Amino acid sequence: MAAPRSVSAAFQEYLQHLGLQDFPCGLGSWNKSRLNARRSTRAQPLGLEEAVPPGEETPEVLLELLRDKHSPWALPPDCSPQAQHLREVVVLAPELLRGSRVFQLIKSLRILDQGVEEVDEGVLQFQQLEELVLSANHISRVTSAHLPRTLKLLELCYNAVGDLQDLCARPPPQLQHLGLGYNRLCGPSQEKHLTVDFWPNLVSLDLSFNSLTDLLGLVSQLSTLQSLRILVLQGNPLALIPTYRGFLVDSLPKLSILDDIYIWPEERQQFHGLARQPELIRSEARVVVSIGEMKGLPNPEAFQQLEAGSEGPVITYSYCVTYQFAEGEELEDRGSPEGTEIHQSPTVATLDVDISAQDTGETKSHQESAATEEPKAHSAKVFATPAQPWADTIDCSYRKEHIAKDLVGLKSYLEAGTIVSVVEEKVLSWPVDPEEDAVTSKKEGQELKKNGAKDKQKKKKKKKSCEFRSDPPIWSTLGTMRVTLETLLATENLVATVCDFGILIPEKPPEASVLEEKEKEKTKTLLKWRRIKSSSRCH
Repeated sequence: MAAPRSVSAAFQEYLQHLGLQDFPCGLGSWNKSRLNARRSTRAQPLGLEEAVPPGEETPEVLLELLRDKHSPWALPPDCSPQAQHLREVVVLAPELLRGSRVFQLIKSLRILDQGVEEVDEGVLQFQQLEELVLSANHISRVTSAHLPRTLKLLELCYNAVGDLQDLCARPPPQLQHLGLGYNRLCGPSQEKHLTVDFWPNLVSLDLSFNSLTDLLGLVSQLSTLQSLRILVLQGNPLALIPTYRGFLVDSLPKLSILDDIYIWPEERQQFHGLARQPELIRSEARVVVSIGEMKGLPNPEAFQQLEAGSEGPVITYSYCVTYQFAEGEELEDRGSPEGTEIHQSPTVATLDVDISAQDTGETKSHQESAATEEPKAHSAKVFATPAQPWADTIDCSYRKEHIAKDLVGLKSYLEAGTIVSVVEEKVLSWPVDPEEDAVTSKKEGQELKKNGAKDKQKKKKKKKSCEFRSDPPIWSTLGTMRVTLETLLATENLVATVCDFGILIPEKPPEASVLEEKEKEKTKTLLKWRRIKSSSRCH
């Protein structure tokens, strides 16, 4: 089994990429005289310059070869200024390449997306290191004993860190920024490591997009960090709690920036006293879904070409909009606001998702349909607007408030986005077969002789009401698109989207041969789901 890829191994590859051992850097025939015969400690007489032996180059010429962007020895434009500086230092002092002296030159080390899995003991060779950036690697644990004590910035975002215990065993005492965004931190066991006992000088802390859920417990630990001025917690399930920002602003009075937004005095005054009311902190989030108008549906009558007097069915159509929402939430229905008019030629519907809504309005029930899409990884349920008949503009006026207590599940749902569909319900009503009607009448006559005139009147009424027999509804998905909701995990409170489903073509009515076959199989239920390729556009 191969050993985990370490920071030291990645750094050695980095040095090879810079070509520090090759011309015009490194040690070779182009500068051997400067190495074999060190400069005299006596000052050179004014006006005299040291002669350069044949076949060698002056440091100035070598530096020009590195700096000229047209030179074959120039670094690519996307290389960091630190890389260029290191090459120039080695040209001026090539003896630094001997042993581990080159490590003494490094104050800032950035190793991004190099598959690093381990912060090894070799990192201690960087005795002057102040900034260590290891973002977008595969690091799951960090041993603090392998970190230089001089470190002031440690960035580990986009890794797989799930436990802070090893990092906090002996952390760098002068650390001012700790970046742990987009990792796997979860549970209250991690919060105990975020105190002044471990980070006495911490000014900036990034814990964004983890799975932290205990807002009260986390704030009690962060309040001990007297130097903390910048905090990022967005993307965690706890950030979905309605009173999240106000509670943090009032609980951490020295904080200046929360989730990349400056805290102004007016905002601090607005939430004054909220920290003394922890009973208002409920581990739940509220999401309101509003669907306005739907326009551009093709008129189904234009596609019906049955001749007059045909024995075909009477077809009725109705339409609704469906969307997915995270499973396992408590639901409340609210009143329906006025829909926003949308001027589009293809079929469109509006979908608003508001995560900061409060509990207002009277309860009003809405229809919930069976799932029209397979559940995704976040285990979603499907909800629908009430079905309505065709019109040029169908005003859904739909609003539903979802109360989610599973904040981790809600986060997964928002990361994945939701599926919005336009669904058509078609019901075929068939006239009763006359022969079947005659047989039925004969049987009724025999029964009427036994049951009397009163029952006869009831049978006549029943016969009149059974002129048509309706089949089970046929549901067809006319258009589908995915709506991105991930911005609700950051600083946005509202996602307003126009769902453009493109041009929708409904099914043609059944042909005559199909009608005959239908007569033979009246009792079968027809369920046909069809997706039509369409474009999508969000505003």
